[in-house]
Amino acid sequence: MQLASTAANSDPSIPAVSPMTLLSLNNVTKRFPGVLALDRVSFMLNKGEAHAVCGENGAGKSTLMKIISGVYQPDEGTIFFKGCERRFASSMEAEAAGIAIIHQELNLIPHLSVAENIFLAREPKKGWFIDKAKMNADAQVCLDRLKVSIKPGDQVKTLSIAQQQMVEIAKALSLNAEVLIMDEPTSSLTETETVQLFEIINELKQNGVGIVYISHRLDELQYIIDRVTVMRDGKYVSTDHFHEIVIDDIVAKMVGRSLDEKFPERKSTPTDKSLLTVTNLSRKDRFGPIDFVLKEGEILGFAGLMGSGRTEVARAIFGADPISSGQVFLGKEEVTIHSPVDAIAHGIAYLSEDRKSHGLAIGMPVASNITLTNVAAVADRFGFIQSAKEKIAAQTYIDALGIKTPSAQNIVKNLSGGNQQKIVIAKWLFRGSRIMFFDEPTRGIDVGAKFAIYQLLDELAGQGIGVVLISSELPEILGMTDRIAVFHQGKIAAILKTSDTSQEEIMRYASGTKLGNTATVSQ
Repeated sequence: MQLASTAANSDPSIPAVSPMTLLSLNNVTKRFPGVLALDRVSFMLNKGEAHAVCGENGAGKSTLMKIISGVYQPDEGTIFFKGCERRFASSMEAEAAGIAIIHQELNLIPHLSVAENIFLAREPKKGWFIDKAKMNADAQVCLDRLKVSIKPGDQVKTLSIAQQQMVEIAKALSLNAEVLIMDEPTSSLTETETVQLFEIINELKQNGVGIVYISHRLDELQYIIDRVTVMRDGKYVSTDHFHEIVIDDIVAKMVGRSLDEKFPERKSTPTDKSLLTVTNLSRKDRFGPIDFVLKEGEILGFAGLMGSGRTEVARAIFGADPISSGQVFLGKEEVTIHSPVDAIAHGIAYLSEDRKSHGLAIGMPVASNITLTNVAAVADRFGFIQSAKEKIAAQTYIDALGIKTPSAQNIVKNLSGGNQQKIVIAKWLFRGSRIMFFDEPTRGIDVGAKFAIYQLLDELAGQGIGVVLISSELPEILGMTDRIAVFHQGKIAAILKTSDTSQEEIMRYASGTKLGNTATVSQ
């Protein structure tokens, strides 16, 4: 890989004086109640460089980025931007200076249009009024750079999570920043969209823009990254030129130990007993007819491209969206599900891909979130929650999932994205559901925590629970499932036995270049 020119020392704790240096942080410390989020961390970014920051959830990556972008202010340490010491009082002040950030959690206003979100608080004016024609035209330029079929006038709430992520990226591009921070930008993107983003990143590098890149998908770093800095437990570990280090070494530095396997050895074995049978399920203009069987103790994968219907089918079965026709059977009994309340009562759980909007009460404590779907289990006979009982129940899952939180009473919004995802999983585990839909369960979760979640999925299947794993990561689908339902344009193109298929075959079905007969492979 062609490296960006740099005269800087590989140890970023030494202040950089090179004219290539855009950004330098020295011994930055940040404390929150009960948490030392950053402990004397140093970091340096050069012009035209893509610099990856890696670490497990809770390592301090996002906190460091929020300090750079003015969301937080450091308690100690110094920040130099283009050779001058700076301390940004807000994200708007940082943006005005030339630093933009794409947050891991979407930061859009759902009822506004795409153009209005891209230029929020920066709308072009014609006299006293907003120049909507220019705003829409400028937004279209940003969207065209990303090669996405999104219109400036589209209302954000009508877009998929992946499309909303592309709007976030377009918003950052519109700032023409000199430093662009990307926090898990590909977590919701398809392979095609990811390639398009990488093309944009390499174009920005050629124009001298410095890119700070955070991702748990370490395999994608090879296409764009020049240097990589590793953090662990709020501390700086190392900085290396990417071509001089291998992924396994990065992982070992992140977790403090070697990880020889990405997926655990499967111990669960599905039975022939049908837990969930879906017949002729359809929703007008969205999907259908859909037919599949989920067996006791099985992990069934839902694969497919963005908009193929994977999530829509899961939400319909869970009662979150209406259906036009079809039947749902639990065992041999047909059930009618009009709402999530009905689904939960029948033992069906759904872990949403959008944890912030649909999975968590982020202003409430960890313990309250974990027990939210089964409050009766921690309440007395009068319906009052017993705090001691709730704390014990929550602590069980905090320990089991390795949730990094000062206590069970800590507010969820103060935790990292990965730890928030674990809390959503804990919530449904505490419910004791018989059928569990996991929609992108490892999105934004580090490699060490992913392994623990994979183990949990296998343990759930081993207890006879039926698990549906919806994932955009084909290695994850192939590594953790027994069978795979491949979606294409609202229909199941094929249901394949995992041990007999490959990424190439799945993609052929998902893209519509190979047509299958699901009646013969779904049994």
